Amino acid sequence: MNFTRWSARLPGTQRRAAARAEHTVTTTDRRSEGSVPAARVEQLTDEPPPVPAVDELPVREVLDRFPALVALVHSPDHRLAYVNDAYTAAFGVRPCGEPAAEALPELRDLGLMPLLDQALRSGKPRTLKSRKAPDGRSYTFTCTPVAEHNGDGAVLIFATDVTDHAEAAERLRASERRQRETAVTLQRSLLPQELEQPDDLRIAATYHPGGTEAAVGGDWYDVITLGGGRTALVIGDVMGRGVRAAAVMGQLRTAVRAYARLDLPPHEVLQLLDGLATEIDANQIATCVYAVHDPNEGRLVYASAGHLPILVRDETGAVQRADEPTGPPLGTGGWMHSSGSISLGPGSTAVLYTDGLVERRDEDLDEGIASLERALAGATGTPQVVCDRLVRSAGVTADHDDDVAVLVLQHPARTGADSELFRNAALELLGGVEAAPRARAFASGVLTSWRFPADLHDLGVLATSELVANSLQHGTPPMRLRLRRTDRRLIIEVTDGDDHLPRRRRAEPGDESGRGIAIVATIASHWGSRRTPGGGKAVWCEFVLPRGTD
Repeated sequence: MNFTRWSARLPGTQRRAAARAEHTVTTTDRRSEGSVPAARVEQLTDEPPPVPAVDELPVREVLDRFPALVALVHSPDHRLAYVNDAYTAAFGVRPCGEPAAEALPELRDLGLMPLLDQALRSGKPRTLKSRKAPDGRSYTFTCTPVAEHNGDGAVLIFATDVTDHAEAAERLRASERRQRETAVTLQRSLLPQELEQPDDLRIAATYHPGGTEAAVGGDWYDVITLGGGRTALVIGDVMGRGVRAAAVMGQLRTAVRAYARLDLPPHEVLQLLDGLATEIDANQIATCVYAVHDPNEGRLVYASAGHLPILVRDETGAVQRADEPTGPPLGTGGWMHSSGSISLGPGSTAVLYTDGLVERRDEDLDEGIASLERALAGATGTPQVVCDRLVRSAGVTADHDDDVAVLVLQHPARTGADSELFRNAALELLGGVEAAPRARAFASGVLTSWRFPADLHDLGVLATSELVANSLQHGTPPMRLRLRRTDRRLIIEVTDGDDHLPRRRRAEPGDESGRGIAIVATIASHWGSRRTPGGGKAVWCEFVLPRGTD
């Protein structure tokens, strides 16, 4: 068998190793021929020992000394011609002359036989990387075609032990899996375990972490009931991946809930969040949309920090994008955010989402949003059904390369008996001594028409009287009384033109004021106040309706 033809086809590293091994063998043989030691000969002559020609190297002895596993099979039926000592030590003695599928069952079980045919057909080496063999170790197999004297082809098989590398890679993958599982667990634990369900809205949300090859991001959403029938809705996305992004997300979500209790306008909430995000990590930024729904206004007031536009489908099926304003992401600092609004009347559906739902590497972002608009136009049913349809239409699967969060809210159109459970009544208040009696009479008539029990009727009239008296004493025109009932509660609200927010305080026995808010706080389930656009304020309280109230 001609070694020149074989060695010319070997990979470079293996070819050099073969040459060094044969050089050692040949030098040893030549030294044993003479009576003068080789060291003595080198002393007597200054010339280096002659280098043998490649054709003179005994191939079998070279391959026998190879640390890699080597086997040679003849074609076309792949009969085993040779295995070296390393191969025998790994898999035992193999009968030469037998078909490789029988003589080398480990290669058959590893699926190496088709690779032999590919190497012969193409005339190029083929490699099978890091496969675990029956001996429990991992090998990388290289099949190199060689030519023989009779013109038949043969394949030289090299198996390099890569067990240490394979085990290190598996340990790294296991570590990455554990880190990802930790991040997913943290992410899910920081998201709402159960969404709050306001009286006037129906809401559903979904979260899909990225596929196993993608690190978990910092997507989040939340629903916060503000009292007085109003609801805050939040969705955001922390830039970055892994546990750090999830931890920052948790801090921002907690902060949003705290700021929401102040009942501030959306742009002021984002202003506070921007400063907090900078304090948490100056190198971490996040996008966010904060929106507030007021059923009395039929609108969604929102502010956006670098986030994607809210989509709203009205009762006719037409889809509209929320317009600007959109400021830079949270954590950039120095930007004054502003609020916008979009109609969300009865029968409307709104969708808030993160970029994983619409952003693809091979298409423009606007195309993704346009596709979502088309999907929303045809998505009907409950909020959860709409959520699932939008996710499916976007092609989100288990191996998706980014996190996805979607929040869907519907303002149902109340009809029939259901509409009787959602009622509104309002009265413009004129200053003067007659304002309080008129407000009490109005409230009494409305609550009677709504067929409330006597005790709830009396509490509602008392709360109305105290709120109106507080507004007459401390507020300025224009003043307005509004009563609202839902299927769960009675809400009483008084607005005026003064932005000084009342607070509950302890009135001393000699004080002539300071008892109104204390009385309201005592008899009502909840109460609160907020500033209104234009420099005024609203003070409200609510009573939980007993079961069976209709």
